[in-house]
Amino acid sequence: MGRVFVAGSINMDVVATADRHPKVGETVAGREVLYFPGGKGANQAVAASRLGAKTTLIGRLGRDAFGAELRAFLGAQGVDLGSVREANTHSGTAIITVAASDNTIVVIPGSNALVGADDVADVPLTKGDVAVSQFEIPLPTIAAFFQRARAAGATTVLNPAPAQKMSGELLALVDILVLNETELGYLAGAELSDGDEAAKIFAVARQLQARADQTICITLGKRGVLALAASEEFAVPGRAVKAVDTTGAGDCFVGALASQLADGVPLRAALAFANAAASISVQRMGAGPSMPTAAEVAAVLGAG
Repeated sequence: MGRVFVAGSINMDVVATADRHPKVGETVAGREVLYFPGGKGANQAVAASRLGAKTTLIGRLGRDAFGAELRAFLGAQGVDLGSVREANTHSGTAIITVAASDNTIVVIPGSNALVGADDVADVPLTKGDVAVSQFEIPLPTIAAFFQRARAAGATTVLNPAPAQKMSGELLALVDILVLNETELGYLAGAELSDGDEAAKIFAVARQLQARADQTICITLGKRGVLALAASEEFAVPGRAVKAVDTTGAGDCFVGALASQLADGVPLRAALAFANAAASISVQRMGAGPSMPTAAEVAAVLGAG
């Protein structure tokens, strides 16, 4: 079995719950404030680790109370923190408002902005491993990480969120791109909306495809997943559940997918597994703490 290496962000999520989101300039009464370990990198690492993959996280924490709490939480999830270094600043923080099962998020990078090429220089990647990253650390660091991964024969998985423009050189280093339709439209310079048919989404994905053998997976929430695997197109049906908090659902999907790929599971089955894992996570509050175990995902898949 291969290992999962995640180079990415580590945040403390400060979550305020309310009956509805405030309008600009408006104050509304909230219900409670909650503190959850998060950050896209940490979330994806926790998801992969809880699902049984040997997982290493590469990133930075601040020298503050949040940093100490985050390190303790991640260690308790079985994540290898040997490549998580300290930075002389505050830890990454996300301010999240949850109302009516939807969320708004403001992310302050803090120590995540200081994750550099030297942090990924000595990662012991080998053939069969999976290298995962997202857009909450500097893009040159991701490029350096993926260059090392491809040279070692590892599979590279990129979740380009929050969406920002990237170079063609970075995109070409990606074996599997995982993104939602909004991010796909932004990166491809095309207009996409929630109700677009699969044919249109696949056409836009082809515009973005940087290599003939590149896979692009488009997550559509309850509508499931579309995958353009080289020249093959297929869909994984969605799962109807009652969502409580969608924070971290995409990260759960990416971490679950990485865990399956590291175990040698074929793409279609890996995507179905990841889809089931994400459907469990949205039924719980928080990002990192909502990630399911392999037994929980197996139970959902077994129930059909």
